[in-house]
Amino acid sequence: MTKTWHRPTLWLAWAMAALTLVSLGGLLFDGRVLQGSPVWLKPFKFAVSLAVYSATLSWMLSLAHRGRRFTSGLGTTIAVIMFADVGLIAVQAARGTFSHYNTSQDFWNVLTQNMFKYTIPVMFFANVALAIVLSVQRLRDRQTTWGIRTGLYLAVLGMASGYLMVGQGKRSTATDAAGHEIGLRGGNTVGAPDGGDGIPVTAWSTTGGDLRIPHFFGMHGLQVMVLVALAVTALSLSERARVRLVGVAAFGYGGLFALLTWQALRGEPLVHPSTTTLVVLAGLVALVAAGVAWTITLDRAAPAPARQPVRPR
Repeated sequence: MTKTWHRPTLWLAWAMAALTLVSLGGLLFDGRVLQGSPVWLKPFKFAVSLAVYSATLSWMLSLAHRGRRFTSGLGTTIAVIMFADVGLIAVQAARGTFSHYNTSQDFWNVLTQNMFKYTIPVMFFANVALAIVLSVQRLRDRQTTWGIRTGLYLAVLGMASGYLMVGQGKRSTATDAAGHEIGLRGGNTVGAPDGGDGIPVTAWSTTGGDLRIPHFFGMHGLQVMVLVALAVTALSLSERARVRLVGVAAFGYGGLFALLTWQALRGEPLVHPSTTTLVVLAGLVALVAAGVAWTITLDRAAPAPARQPVRPR
């Protein structure tokens, strides 16, 4: 029941759902573009992503665990920062200008860049602390506990990968929706300029490596691993086998995150993988498949637990 869910992160989920609708209206009725993409596409993507992420946090923090007051404070910190930062992304979209990498000195942009500079590290370390606290205790059954643990680790890695975009340090200029020239420092794309041809909806580059892909993929490892844990619960396997399957899934997801990061850093588009990328992917799939097969075979071959004799009364 949502009554027991962590309220600030749940409120954030509802706020992001509302922003999703507002952004969808902007996509439908506001024809302005930035670097070839609708100005409201970025708020839309952030809103959808954080609605899912914050709802997952809200549920997770409702589970019985030690240190709930501390983890609740961490969750509230994360929710407040996400609300403020995504709100500023929406403001910048409404103004028809860039929210990220923007070096303009107008009031709203200076406020936005300073908020990103000082609050995003706080949010990142709050997530790290949350992952550490929850990883040392059992939350529900073992497979769900390990699903949450590995998912939190993957989410932290995904967040950390965002710094690769800023760390590029590349400088460029682009025009905002009003035609003003804006200086940019940093970028999403490796080996090609930002704003080129992209995949529909996501706008991920089809001409170069795109660091947004591993960033998104890693952040939502939390949701994927929780779903995996819930899925294996329905299988007719021992608890040990279910935990092993969660571990195999975490290994596969982590390997795919690493592969996507490596692919982007090499300037390779997601939709045009090289032979090397495909070979590594095939090897990863083979390892995961072998892990799943080994786990199921081992569990079926294990002797059933002996029944305790019933003592006569």
